[in-house]
Amino acid sequence: MSTESQLEALLHRIEALEIKARAAEDYVAICNLQAAYGYYVDKTLYDQAADLFSKNARLEIAGRGLFIGQDRVRQYLHALPKLEFGCVFNHMQLQPVISLDPDGHSARGRWRNFIQIGSLGREARWGEGTYENEYVREGGVWKISHLHFFTTYYVEFDKGWRHGGVPLAGPLPGVEPDQALTVKYQAFPHVFVPPYHYANPVTGQTFKK
Repeated sequence: MSTESQLEALLHRIEALEIKARAAEDYVAICNLQAAYGYYVDKTLYDQAADLFSKNARLEIAGRGLFIGQDRVRQYLHALPKLEFGCVFNHMQLQPVISLDPDGHSARGRWRNFIQIGSLGREARWGEGTYENEYVREGGVWKISHLHFFTTYYVEFDKGWRHGGVPLAGPLPGVEPDQALTVKYQAFPHVFVPPYHYANPVTGQTFKK
């Protein structure tokens, strides 16, 4: 190969490596973003959690409807209970599958969420579900553009799923959503598999329940 050809090949290789390095950095940034959300919600730091959302973000949790815009996300979060004596709000996010879009400015992610929630002397519950979220790079920073949580189950701690589940959470009193649910479903004992945003990484096939 001529020197000119070698130089051109080297430049192409550097460009490809830069793309891979940027994708790796974006993956870590999105994982940290989602993890930060979970830690803030754990401790009911709702303003800090709302700050992680993009200006035109959407939030949809369980059966509570769709909230549009960062201000509405903040309003929704502040309508949730506060952390106080005798309360537990553990919000563990596991098994991330992150898909970066080719434009480098948007991405999607699927997570499994495990929840422990309770109030001393009143209730104690297990919960589990799936996030199918979207992310956007806004002002050079990754933010949550659509947080969509599908509840698999909520059950009483001392009874478990053997005795059935708690009905899917509906709208919060005094906080009306901007729109109705975009996906209608029921939690355990009903069966619902949230749609996958990604194709099978081996076969390339898209799974639909």
